[in-house]
Amino acid sequence: MARSATDVFAETMTPEMIAASDLRARELLDEYDTLQKLRKALDLTQEHIGRKMGKKQVSVAQLEKRSDFLLSTLRDYVEALGGELELVVKFKDHAPVRLAGVGEKGVLDIPRRPAAEPDGAPPSRPA
Repeated sequence: MARSATDVFAETMTPEMIAASDLRARELLDEYDTLQKLRKALDLTQEHIGRKMGKKQVSVAQLEKRSDFLLSTLRDYVEALGGELELVVKFKDHAPVRLAGVGEKGVLDIPRRPAAEPDGAPPSRPA
């Protein structure tokens, strides 16, 4: 019968050793500065990420090479990894600010104001 890693660790390591191991794992994950490195650290394939995102493997490979993409795309990728994307703005003399709603699903569904007519007049309303 298969045993979980948690059971094996509990039998072979002290709580202090487990805590130290968990801390080191978090430190190592913090060192992965690219999407590809992060995905590999989690032992996931581009095919797996593609299935979760509804994209082909080649699209994931292209995404991992890009340095500029939509926040919603990054959110989808991070969620496919099993994570959650948070956007935090840091200032020198201010506490960090977490931006809510940026890149989240459904934001594009918010009704927009109609654009002005080409002559600068307000948009006409339907009768």
